[in-house]
Amino acid sequence: MTTPTTINHWIDGKPYARAPERSGDVYNPATGAVQAKVAFASPSVVDEAVDAAARAAQTWRSSSLAKRTKILFAFRDLVDRHKGEIAKLLTLEHGKVTADAMGEVQRGLEVIEFACGIADLAKGEFSENVSTDVDCYSIRQPLGVVAGITPFNFPAMVPMWMYPLAIACGNTFVLKPSERGPSASMLCAQLLADAGLPAGVFNVVHGDKAAVDRILEHPKIAAVSFVGSTPIAKYIYETGTRHGKRVQALGGAKNHMIVLPDADLHAAADAAVSAGYGSAGERCMAISVVVAVGSAGDRLLPLLQERIAKLRVGDGLDPKSEMGPLVTRAHCDKVRGYVDRGVAEGAALVADGRTLNVADRAHGFFLGPCLFDRVTPAMTIYKDEIFGPVLCMTRAATYEDAIALVHANPYANGVAIFTNDGGAARRFTHEVEVGMVGVNVPIPVPMAYYSFGGWKQSLFGDHHIYGRDGVHFYTRTKAVTSRWPDPEKRAGVDLGFPQNR
Repeated sequence: MTTPTTINHWIDGKPYARAPERSGDVYNPATGAVQAKVAFASPSVVDEAVDAAARAAQTWRSSSLAKRTKILFAFRDLVDRHKGEIAKLLTLEHGKVTADAMGEVQRGLEVIEFACGIADLAKGEFSENVSTDVDCYSIRQPLGVVAGITPFNFPAMVPMWMYPLAIACGNTFVLKPSERGPSASMLCAQLLADAGLPAGVFNVVHGDKAAVDRILEHPKIAAVSFVGSTPIAKYIYETGTRHGKRVQALGGAKNHMIVLPDADLHAAADAAVSAGYGSAGERCMAISVVVAVGSAGDRLLPLLQERIAKLRVGDGLDPKSEMGPLVTRAHCDKVRGYVDRGVAEGAALVADGRTLNVADRAHGFFLGPCLFDRVTPAMTIYKDEIFGPVLCMTRAATYEDAIALVHANPYANGVAIFTNDGGAARRFTHEVEVGMVGVNVPIPVPMAYYSFGGWKQSLFGDHHIYGRDGVHFYTRTKAVTSRWPDPEKRAGVDLGFPQNR
């Protein structure tokens, strides 16, 4: 057995030299073995990272758009060149299968590519001669030091939703990734340095609540981005704003997929299984509730069962695997407990993943795909975000009943409708009260040039993440009014309120 390596911090353009005071275990979810130790930052280590970012901010904010763009293009090429290596780290520390890991890196790359267009995205506005000899224009300027706190389920992609755009806007960045999947951020820090990013512009600190709390209260940090569960998102938002910071905190979800009787049910079944069990259900845009309207339920159920029975669950590094393990044993046991609770509360368990055995991986954190039918809104498995391979099907008599279920839910992250009726689809997109909507698309994650974010308890703050909302979040607008009058037409002293003339 090999001794686990220690994953330390990245501060001021290089790996942190001092030994950590505390550390945590990083598991390979497929084997259950500890493969690394990750440093936990004390508040003083966070201070060192913020100080490095603050020093770098003095010059980085003044760097030309051409220089920033050149570095981002180089970083984009390096990430693309190393995407297989990044994906392998994701599989080893999260458990997701290789194809899913490669897809995660690709979606992160799309945001980097969007950030490469900062020269156009950062443009202000100009109005000539708003009054005689007076022009007015606006400019966007960076905030200074900003921070990101990111979840375990997308260790590469979600940080890439934040720091490329923040850095492109002229800010410096402190990232606190999940301690369960720390390695991808360290590799990306090295790639940023290789791309020519100056020391201190991007820093990584690992850790737990002690590091998070210091980020939230630190006086030199101007803004914080967060993605995670709703209770933590609310805590991040309330604590950060109380300390005078701009905060965007994306929370949890309970995403519904409404299937109307006229839908292509084979396509709907494919979509529900893909969106429900991809990444073992550990994603905030997973479909967790299928709402079958009218006669759709009895026809859809056997199609779901047929597809679930064929899913191959195993080690994410095995190219035959379609679904991997859950991230930790504790989380696996928690999700298994939800399945037990669903049975106890009277839901019909029509696919039971608790009986799964993966050959040669007896100590891995595996749970097979589970499917419940006849789930009601009063049941725990309907109300809670399970964050695992558990799909619930509930029945609704009408379209109106289905959309009422969606609106009654406290979350409003994503929703989908499957139908062949264009009028029904258009009506749905217009009236559903959810932030991201799919029509015959089960996971409606917007492309990088739009923005990602939900409504209600799925988002705390005024800005969605990446896209133009990201540019607005990481900059502040300054309005400038300038007057260059003809020397022969001076107006003289006027003590009245300025008039537009």
